[in-house]
Amino acid sequence: MDELLLRSLTPSVLTVLVRRGADFAAAEDAVQDALVEALRVWAADPPRDAKGWLVTVAWRKFLDATRADAARRRREDRVEDEPAPGPAPAVDDTLQLYFLCAHPSLTPASAVALTLRAVGGLTTRQIAEAYLVPEATMAQRISRAKRTVSGVRFDRPGDVATVLRVLYLVFNEGYSGDVDLAAEAIRLTRQLAARIDHPEVAGLLALMLLHHARRAARTAPDGSLVPLAEQDRGRWDTHLIAEGVGVLQAALARDRLGEFQAQAAIAALHADAPTAGETDWVQIVEWYDELTRLTDSPVARLNRAVAVGEADGPRAGLAALAELDTSLPRHAAVAAYLHERDGDLETAARLYAEAALKAPNLAERDHLTRRAARLNTDRSR
Repeated sequence: MDELLLRSLTPSVLTVLVRRGADFAAAEDAVQDALVEALRVWAADPPRDAKGWLVTVAWRKFLDATRADAARRRREDRVEDEPAPGPAPAVDDTLQLYFLCAHPSLTPASAVALTLRAVGGLTTRQIAEAYLVPEATMAQRISRAKRTVSGVRFDRPGDVATVLRVLYLVFNEGYSGDVDLAAEAIRLTRQLAARIDHPEVAGLLALMLLHHARRAARTAPDGSLVPLAEQDRGRWDTHLIAEGVGVLQAALARDRLGEFQAQAAIAALHADAPTAGETDWVQIVEWYDELTRLTDSPVARLNRAVAVGEADGPRAGLAALAELDTSLPRHAAVAAYLHERDGDLETAARLYAEAALKAPNLAERDHLTRRAARLNTDRSR
């Protein structure tokens, strides 16, 4: 049984049902039932037209559910005649499904969950495990999201930027449970790139590929974090880097710069450096200047301060950091790093310890705590 095939067909099957008149929530439930049926019977009797089979079975599941619900008699009158089995229609509305799942009326968390369920074809259990929440909690979140978008028409234009932000949120969750969300985000972004010719879609895909290429080197055997400058670059995936750079170059050639292209350009410069010492920090600062011009993001300005510290010295980096709000996430960690580079180990150790208390996850907290302990040990010698 090819689970990846089933998941890749999920969005197009779902859109067929919605086009036929099913509301989103009922259509999505019917498709999930059809996927369960496929897992049960395909191993022994695989269909010649997988999509057509899923459409037929999902439509029957939808009709069965409609007929069983007395409150939906009017809808039953509209949809009772079942279309004859046959090849699935060639029209692919997957792009509209992306837009629907990233509808602005949804919270980011709900949009991510609905995208993974409806477009990604993941089960509620898989999504719950990936986000480390109870399955019942995730089921409620997805149900609310489906109800929210059930009345949204498919003929309304979608917002590409919102879709990209949802996919980026998925990618940044990384890995937990039995679902690799980073790999899933790349798969969905590839799928989106195949359906829409947009430089920022390509920019996001390039950014994901370039970041994912460094994944194997990001942690030590004991699970501790390895900073970029200390990573074994021989463990970076050169094929993903080459693909990411190629996708980025094609996007930049269109001269419609966006924030994801700028972020990907920064990642490409890191990937291009044979060693940390050979990183072109001057160019990286220039790209951060572009990124802050595009977004005015405090996080981008925080990262720019690090780059300035590398290009022009730690005191220049601290001067750039002084312009930013100290309540920013990871502000203390950046300040600690720049003070360490400037030789002020006492201040750096104190700030690393402060940053550890605010760390968003255990791995980062342990990393910052170890940095503080190391500096305190060095000072006492």
